[in-house]
Amino acid sequence: MKISAIIPARYGSTRFEGKPLADILGKPMIQHVYEGVLQSNLIDEVIVATDDERILEAVKNFGGKAMMTSPDHLTGSDRVAEVARKLKSEIIVNVQGDEPLIKGAIIDKAIRPLLTDENISISTLMTGINEVKDWLNPHVVKVVTDQKNFALYFSRSPIPFPRDLHIDRLESNPFGTKRPLPKRVFKHIGVYVYPRPFLLRFTKMKPTPLEKLEKLEQLRALENGYPIKLTPVQYEPLCVDIPEDLQKVVEYLAQPH
Repeated sequence: MKISAIIPARYGSTRFEGKPLADILGKPMIQHVYEGVLQSNLIDEVIVATDDERILEAVKNFGGKAMMTSPDHLTGSDRVAEVARKLKSEIIVNVQGDEPLIKGAIIDKAIRPLLTDENISISTLMTGINEVKDWLNPHVVKVVTDQKNFALYFSRSPIPFPRDLHIDRLESNPFGTKRPLPKRVFKHIGVYVYPRPFLLRFTKMKPTPLEKLEKLEQLRALENGYPIKLTPVQYEPLCVDIPEDLQKVVEYLAQPH
């Protein structure tokens, strides 16, 4: 079974133009992502899907593989699907291009469920939320699962919500107690693994009401009745959304690991 990882990388970003080419310790960010994906034991090939010649050339310069895609795609999934249509791989992995600390071992945990259960439409990852400020942050996507770790719902709101939790105390002191939350409070990690036929079908579906409300594409699958498998991992994602986030990555990489 051939597995291809596709990293969508567009140049134009309202909050950080040219983000994939941002320098991190002498390498463009897209190279850090690419090299992290290459560490996977299950992925056969890695391809950057881009809409810009500058990103294409940068990838080729460090020996990577990249393909040009339409500049008109509204989502990363659409960009990934354009490349996937040209491949014969059975499984497609969508790895976000703004997560320079991602590692192959983490991605492999998202792939493995599809190797044993053909009924899974999407496989992805989650990690426990340790800080109240993350739980309350609408930019941190939370997920609630059933007892077999299939998604019940994704939201920007703090879910699940303990009835007896005093939210007023948390909001007044969000940097206080490290873990006042139940253990099964998780945030979503944006690595998506699809059977190729489902990815192509999924990207042709119309956006759904909850997807448009929360601005979360994965809700389209849930609203159409397709199961999403979540695997819990010990991993703290560090995404680069704005230029200031680069310093956080540099500081992390400078620490001994």
